[in-house]
Amino acid sequence: MPNNLKEYDALVVGSGPNGFAAAITLQQQGLRTLLIEGAETIGGGMRTKPLTLPGFQHDVCSAIHPMAMASPFFASLPLAAFGLSFTYAKYEAAHPLIGQETAFLQRDIYQTASSLGVDRQTYLDLIEPVSQHWEALAKDTLGPLHFPENPLLLAQFGIKALLPAGRLAQRFKTPQGRALWAGMAAHGIQPLSNYTTSAIAMVLLGVGHRYGWPIPVGGSQAIADALAAYYKSLGGEIQTDTWVHDIRALPKHKILLLDLTPKQLLNMQGLELSESYKRQLSRYRQGMGIFKVDWALSEPVPFKDARCQHAGTVHLGNTFEEIAENEYRTAQGQLVKYPYVLFAQQSNFDPSRAPLGQHTGWAYCHVPNGSTADRREAIENQIERFAPGFKDTIRAAATMNTREVEAYNPNYVGGDINGGVMDIHQLYTRPTWSFTPYRTSNNHVYIASSATPPGGGVHGMCGFHAAKTALKDHYPNLSTI
Repeated sequence: MPNNLKEYDALVVGSGPNGFAAAITLQQQGLRTLLIEGAETIGGGMRTKPLTLPGFQHDVCSAIHPMAMASPFFASLPLAAFGLSFTYAKYEAAHPLIGQETAFLQRDIYQTASSLGVDRQTYLDLIEPVSQHWEALAKDTLGPLHFPENPLLLAQFGIKALLPAGRLAQRFKTPQGRALWAGMAAHGIQPLSNYTTSAIAMVLLGVGHRYGWPIPVGGSQAIADALAAYYKSLGGEIQTDTWVHDIRALPKHKILLLDLTPKQLLNMQGLELSESYKRQLSRYRQGMGIFKVDWALSEPVPFKDARCQHAGTVHLGNTFEEIAENEYRTAQGQLVKYPYVLFAQQSNFDPSRAPLGQHTGWAYCHVPNGSTADRREAIENQIERFAPGFKDTIRAAATMNTREVEAYNPNYVGGDINGGVMDIHQLYTRPTWSFTPYRTSNNHVYIASSATPPGGGVHGMCGFHAAKTALKDHYPNLSTI
C-alpha cells in the first residue's frame, strides 16, 4: 500500500485516461495528489504489450483514438513535449461491402461526401455542422447536463443525435452511405434501434473530418506514458501494484476520486455511502461485452479492395441491415454467425509495432455481457469475407473473452468497455439521476470513471469534470478552470 505516513489533499484511484485527467487537473491547481493503480503498469485501457510473438506490440484495449485530439482536456495538455506523437492513415476508416464499392471516411469532408454519390448533400447536412462547430459543441456535450453555452447549436445537434441510428439511416439512399453510418453508430455497442445511437456516429464522423483518427506511435501505452510524465513534472506521485479494497488503509487525504465502476464502489470497504445511494448504484446497467483477438501476421491483410490496407480502422459487417440485425440479436443474448467487427491495422502506419515486413492485427466483436464463448473463428470468418486468405497470414493469435477483459481491467464489467450502456436512460444520467453525477453520498468521495458523463472513450473528460466538481466543493478559491 502507499506510504501511510504521508498526507495528501487528494487521492485518485485508477490510472486510465479519466484517472489521469482527474489527477492532473487537481495537481495543476497546486494540490498534493497521489495516483494509485492496481496493476503493475499504468494506463487502464491505454496499454501496449507483446501479446503474441516477440517483436509484435499489441494494444491491449484501445487502439485508434478518434477523441484524442477532439477532447478539450487532452488538447489543453503539452503531451507532445512529453514524447507523444501520432501518425495517420490515408483513410480514417473503411467499410467494405460484398459486391459493392467500399465506403471510406476521409479527412476531407467533401471528398467523403462526394464519394457517396446521391447521398452527398445528406451527408454534409448531417455531419458538416458537427465538424465545423466541434469546439463549441464539445463544451455542451462532453460533460454533465447543464444550461448550454450554445443552446441553438446544441438543439440543432441534439434533434438529430437523440434519434435512433436506424431512423437517420433512412435518409441515405446508397448502400455505401447506409453502411458507413451503421459502422460508426455500432461503436455505441447497442442496438441501432435505440434512441441516442445517432449521437456517436455524428461525433465520430465529425471529429474524423476535424482532427482525423490518430494512431499513437508506439502504441496506446504512449498516451499513458506521456500523461504520467506530464503529471510527474507537476509534482504528482504514482503508486502502482496497489489494489484498493478498503479506503481506510489509504494515506490521510481530504478528497478521494475513484476511476471505478458502480460495481466496484459497492464492493469497496470504508466508503460510508448511504443506503439510498447504494441502491441507485445497484440499478446501474451494463451494456454488451466484447471478444477481442490480436494477431501476429506475416504480411498485410489481403483485402479484396486493396485500398482498405490504407485505412487505420476497417468496419466489417457488410450492409446497414446486416449490422443492425446482428447488433440487435447480440443485445438479446444471441451469438451471431457474422458479428460486426472493428478491425485495426496499426503496423501499416507505425512500423514499430512489428518486425520488418510483418504486421499486427487488432479486432473485437460485440457479445452478450459476460459471455465466455470463443468468437475467434467467427471474427476470422468475417474478415475472410472481405479479405480471402487472411487466415493464411496468421502466425500467432491471442484472445480475450469478457471474463478475461474484466480481469485485465475491472472497469470493463462483463466485457463492457463503455463503462455501462450509453442509451437514452444512461447517456447523461450515469451512474445516478443527478446534475452533479460525480458526487457520491459521501461528500469527500467522487466517481471519475466512464460511468459518469460523457461516458466511454479515451478523452479524459469524465475525470476532468469530477476533479472540477471536487475543486468547487472543497477548494472554491482554486476552482477557476
